[in-house]
Amino acid sequence: MRKKTNLGRAESEVLRFIAERHPISVREVAESFGDVRKTTILNVMERLREKGFLTREPREGIYQYSPTQTQASLMRGLVAEFVDTMLGGSVEPFAAYLAEKETLTETELARLKEIIAKLEEKP
Repeated sequence: MRKKTNLGRAESEVLRFIAERHPISVREVAESFGDVRKTTILNVMERLREKGFLTREPREGIYQYSPTQTQASLMRGLVAEFVDTMLGGSVEPFAAYLAEKETLTETELARLKEIIAKLEEKP
C-alpha cells in the first residue's frame, strides 16, 4: 500500500518547484516565492524532508535540496493521492474534467490517447 503524503497546498507547490529546478537552496526557492518569508519556505522544505520527499546536502556551506524521486514519479503519486482522497478512488470525475477542459494541447491529447490505449490492452 502506498504511503499517504498528506501534503498541503504550500508543500505541493514548493515540492513541484524544487523538482523542476534541483538542486536548489532555501534562498533560491524563497526568492521565487517573493511574497513568502524565507523562514516559511525553510519550514516547508524541512517538513518535506521529514516526510521523505526531499534530501539535503551541504555544498559550499549551503544546503542544497533535491527530491527523493523523479518528477514523473512524484506527479503520479500526488495524482494518485488526490484521486484516492478527494475523489474517493474514482477517476471518472477526473476524466470528465479533462473532457471539458478547453486548453488541452495536441501533445497532451496524444499522450492521453496513448494512456487509454494501454488501459484497453489490459485484461
